[in-house]
Amino acid sequence: MSDHIRITPSILNANFDDLQSEIARIAPFSDLLHLDVMDNIFVPNFTFDFDAAATIISESPIPVDSHLMVAEVDKIAIAYADAGSASVTIHVEAVEDIAGTLRQIRSHGARACLAFKPGTDIEAYSEYLDLVDMFLIMTVEPGFGGQKFMANAMDKVSRTRSLIGSRPIWLQVDGGISLETIEIAREAGADTFVAGSAVFTAEDPGAMINALRALAVSTKLRG
Repeated sequence: MSDHIRITPSILNANFDDLQSEIARIAPFSDLLHLDVMDNIFVPNFTFDFDAAATIISESPIPVDSHLMVAEVDKIAIAYADAGSASVTIHVEAVEDIAGTLRQIRSHGARACLAFKPGTDIEAYSEYLDLVDMFLIMTVEPGFGGQKFMANAMDKVSRTRSLIGSRPIWLQVDGGISLETIEIAREAGADTFVAGSAVFTAEDPGAMINALRALAVSTKLRG
């Protein structure tokens, strides 16, 4: 497994009225920009429609990790790849044709990623390992930023790390990642971290990203 750590700030907690400036503040320190797309159907919140998201993707100075928390995601995932997303994440709970959609995302030039709500088992989806470039384990219920980190999700993170084995699949966690929790998630096996509130409420977002990265890098994995 790669020891490379990726920090991907979520703009869910950024100032939507001045996103360009908000993104510019974190871009020099971040690996990717995490774009939370919510439709108020799959989750009880709305963030961006496709046109707004496509504008963010096209204008972002760093690669965009599009996290689609939308119903009937099969119908729109490819559009996010075509819009220039570096990675497109779909939820197993919202997709009908998992294998077909993952293949299509890859064929349109993006990394194909599969996300799981806290209550969804990873083992039931192990057949898709060779179609996935990243697994996303939610450590909060998707829909809102600023929620408390679910430490009990770390067992799923560890099990996912075991399933991945030596495959070059990234393992991302999203929800409640902060200076107090990133070491716990890294120890369980995560290597890619979505941080929203911790970054955008910090006095110096860049320094916060650096601090989060330093903690993750210095943390040893279990076993």
